[in-house]
Amino acid sequence: VEVWPYVETFIEDVGKEITAELQAKPDLIIGNYSEGNLAASLLAHKLGVTQCTIAHALEKTKYPDSDIYLNKFDEKYHFSAQFTADLIAMNHTDFIITSTFQEIAGSKDTVGQYESHMAFTMPGLYRVVHGIDVFDPKFNIVSPGADVNLYFPYSEKEKRLTTFHPEIEDLLFSDVENEEHLCVLKDRNKPIIFTMARLDRVKNLTGLVEWYAKNPRLRELVNLVVVGGDRRKESKDLEEQAEMKKMYELIKTHNLNGQFRWISSQMNRVRNGELYRCIADTRGAFVQPAFYEAFGLTVVEAMSCGLPTFATNQGGPAEIIVHGKSGFQIDPYHGEQAADLLAEFFEKCKVDPSHWEAISKGGLKRIQEKYTWQIYSDRLLTLAAVYGFWKHVSKLDRLEIRRYLG
Repeated sequence: VEVWPYVETFIEDVGKEITAELQAKPDLIIGNYSEGNLAASLLAHKLGVTQCTIAHALEKTKYPDSDIYLNKFDEKYHFSAQFTADLIAMNHTDFIITSTFQEIAGSKDTVGQYESHMAFTMPGLYRVVHGIDVFDPKFNIVSPGADVNLYFPYSEKEKRLTTFHPEIEDLLFSDVENEEHLCVLKDRNKPIIFTMARLDRVKNLTGLVEWYAKNPRLRELVNLVVVGGDRRKESKDLEEQAEMKKMYELIKTHNLNGQFRWISSQMNRVRNGELYRCIADTRGAFVQPAFYEAFGLTVVEAMSCGLPTFATNQGGPAEIIVHGKSGFQIDPYHGEQAADLLAEFFEKCKVDPSHWEAISKGGLKRIQEKYTWQIYSDRLLTLAAVYGFWKHVSKLDRLEIRRYLG
């Protein structure tokens, strides 16, 4: 079901319900994702209240040339509606929260997600000449955290969720192959390289499997466990189908059974927290190999559990990890180098186990300093007060956006 045609009537209904429920207007409206931010813009405009925009991940930079080749993408992804909604929201809002600097302005090699909206063309629709000012003081960087009740260090033995251990043991090491888990791990004494994500092209899970498959040194040192894709049911997603086909081919071509385990997607977040810690018990590591990652919440989750982490240098994780101290940055476009870096890490840990401890502790320290929900909520409330006051005293007309929302 398409959501776009119903946003305006939805907002009419929501406006009435909210004011009836609260018996007043809200002080702050926060939008999330494209359709949520459009809804928040319409509602904030209607009620005259402070608006905050959190995009999470603007799609425009994920699909290069999605604007200029709109006719190729639009039927499937509705980018024309999405990009328009994003433009309206980022210009109407009182303040924007991003997870990283790169989300706003990119890096020396990549364009920022917001920056990509400064000027672009959607053929047959319209041309944008000044879509957003990335120097606007409405931009703020406030990084999310991981839930400390779920993601805590493996070393906190008294808090460990031991009731899950038999299930996790079965998930990782049972000899049974079924729709839940494919392939078995023959040598369970080896550390485990672990990854968990959606099975799509951008997340690059099959890329990691290929790096591992083609590196004999790494295969000798460690096992690989991948959680992603749902083999319990027929996938309707064409991208996931293609990635699944590639995964089956890699297993067969490189004879991975014995060193590799492919587990269907796991939705129990409480158990997943303990799963990270069980991987840490094997003195393993977490790898996030995406071609692009807006923030990288799994990176924060793994580090919060004390699991040494190797993550893509394309996007948010490059700001989370200080290379060589709190984890390692890898280039997803140079898989051989990434596999060698992993092999060197595990070879060093074999000789000197304190190296594993040092990276584990470095990751925990980094998270506690910068990536907790307590820090996030404190910042968000402060920003809401500051921008709410600014809106009140400056009475910004935002005339240019009223043309679209009037």
